[in-house]
Amino acid sequence: MTLMHIDQRKEQYSFAYIRAVAAAAGYGVNEASVDDDSIDLQIASRSTIGTVKRPRLELQAKCLGDDTFNGDDFGYSLSLKNYDDLRDPDVQVPRILVVVRAPNDDESWLGGDDDGLLVRHCAYWFSLRGLPDHVSDAEKPTKTVRLPREQRFDVAGLRAIMDRIGTGALP
Repeated sequence: MTLMHIDQRKEQYSFAYIRAVAAAAGYGVNEASVDDDSIDLQIASRSTIGTVKRPRLELQAKCLGDDTFNGDDFGYSLSLKNYDDLRDPDVQVPRILVVVRAPNDDESWLGGDDDGLLVRHCAYWFSLRGLPDHVSDAEKPTKTVRLPREQRFDVAGLRAIMDRIGTGALP
């Protein structure tokens, strides 16, 4: 039996996690047919929030194992293309990076019984909008960003982001 490569499974796991949070929060999710702008998913409201009719949020989804998390924040290395696309201050729809934390052992990602499905662990978000340009270095094709652990991507966190967007503010 041939299984999907672990990177593909992580991508799909992060998409499923984000879709579950959006559904529980009451928002729709659209998947980009081509990821040429560093956007994997778009979250949209069908109603007016604040003064904005049908606010939207675009995001890049990533997945990391347990061993990468400690302290009040953690680092994630983005490709320079992703970094530049996500930091662009001139896009109309706000963009964020969402990093899903998952157990290192993919057999532990999900659990369940008759009472429900358990999805391990959680996700965090960060807006790169307006961050400085990266320093060009042929030896380092990535840029590490720090995600605060207090910025959880959960139902309450997503609703707060969409509420801010609904007032014309940024995430």
